[in-house]
Amino acid sequence: MRYLGEEVPVAGSQLSISVLPQNPNSTLTHGGAFKNGSPGLFNWLFECHGLLHNVTLILASLGFVLYLAFQARKSFAKLLNGRSHIMVAYYGSLWLVSLLNLCWSLLQAMECTPGKEQTWNVLSLFTTSGMLFLEVSLLAFLLEGNYVSGLDAMTKTFAVSAIVVGLDILLKALYLFGFGIPLFIDIGEDSNRMKWGLWVVHRLVLTAVYGFILFMYHSKWRERLPARPAFYKYIVTMFGLNALALFACGITGSGSGFGYWLYSATIVSYHAFYLPLIYITFLADFFQEEDLHLENVYYSEMKDAGFFDADWE
Repeated sequence: MRYLGEEVPVAGSQLSISVLPQNPNSTLTHGGAFKNGSPGLFNWLFECHGLLHNVTLILASLGFVLYLAFQARKSFAKLLNGRSHIMVAYYGSLWLVSLLNLCWSLLQAMECTPGKEQTWNVLSLFTTSGMLFLEVSLLAFLLEGNYVSGLDAMTKTFAVSAIVVGLDILLKALYLFGFGIPLFIDIGEDSNRMKWGLWVVHRLVLTAVYGFILFMYHSKWRERLPARPAFYKYIVTMFGLNALALFACGITGSGSGFGYWLYSATIVSYHAFYLPLIYITFLADFFQEEDLHLENVYYSEMKDAGFFDADWE
């Protein structure tokens, strides 16, 4: 058997016992958790990050995809009648990213499977980049102003988003394939300063952007932003989440166990609830409105009446 990392044979038996894992920062045991790269159902759910982490991601992502599928027929009819290029493109992007996120959630075991690390990093890169594309697109839409519509606005919004996300992908690919830094492998990787330094910069930029828009909502420039409380609540939520993730990345890079736990909690929250938040903020009203042309009139009248001034202050 193995005692404190050494193999100790048991007389008259082929049995060997692993008392302690070789890597105390990892939930993987030597040759145990995902032996031969083929995790079973128990390991798939319970090992690596644990049951609560895995089940939360799976149920949340699966539930949202099923909701989109259940609403698909009615949504397609609204999109055809509304003839909004922005909504059609954004709804299609949301579907694609939701399916990617579901695959990412279902394949959590790959992060802890020997030989699958590279595949996991690539899957994570595409999934997070897709979610970032939606995030940047919505921010670009907010900064465009109150009455954004038409093919030109969609082209401009998506072009800016594609450039930002493309640069982000290039930087992360350089870290992954150039420097060999496993950005998306968190098990046993809580002391890599280059990795956590990149995540600090990433979160710092997002926190600054959300903070700037939040400042605009409380300044004389708020008239330039869409007059919808849902957008304001979205900005507050994302500012808080990114600020929390920024703090977690900073202290995790210094070797804090609490920081690692907090960072994991923000990742679960983002992958489990961000896509439903996007849907509620940007698409839900569009699909529920009986007369789509009344939407801008309704919000404009509320803004002119001073409703949002009291709500934000």
